[in-house]
Amino acid sequence: MEEQNDTFAEEGNVKKVQSWIQENLRIITSVFIVGVIAIGIYSYSGRSLPTEVNGVGGQTASSDTEKIAEEGNADVKDSSTDNTTTDTAAKTTEPAKAVVETPAETSRETETSFVETAQAKQGLTNLARKATANYLEKNADSSITAEHKIYIEDYLRKNVGHQGGVRVGTSVEFSKDLIQKAVAASKNLNERQLENLKKYSARVSEFRK
Repeated sequence: MEEQNDTFAEEGNVKKVQSWIQENLRIITSVFIVGVIAIGIYSYSGRSLPTEVNGVGGQTASSDTEKIAEEGNADVKDSSTDNTTTDTAAKTTEPAKAVVETPAETSRETETSFVETAQAKQGLTNLARKATANYLEKNADSSITAEHKIYIEDYLRKNVGHQGGVRVGTSVEFSKDLIQKAVAASKNLNERQLENLKKYSARVSEFRK
């Protein structure tokens, strides 16, 4: 009897379970579907992870490439700047090579003479004129006119004894004795001779001041 009662009890429990399952089938099915979806999402996320990592790695590689490219461009720019600076410096120094240095000292007095150095567009007459001016500055003589100066510089030109032409930087020495002789000779000129020299003195701008 006890065994039959146990059997009936078990059958009753099974029926209760079956009845509960039937009543709650929709809920069980819904929970099962949600679980399946959750498992699917998790699995999908797991498979996508390497792709995302690769994607990050690809971005990093791309960034590194861009940095290298930027550095390369910077090097090119720096090189271009250096070349520009070098070219500019070369262009700046080139004209200096073409410049002819003019003597810093164009007139020099010694104990016995005046040494005159030629500058651009100056000849022996110009040097004789400078020597005459320097001498008369140290030995003022109010009787010496522009016409007398023309005679003196011509006298010096003919008697200085300089050999060869006169170029920029050429120095010619005019002795004070020779200049004194020229000054003395100019004072022996008569009125007609002085009048004749006026056409030459009029051409010299220094004598018209």
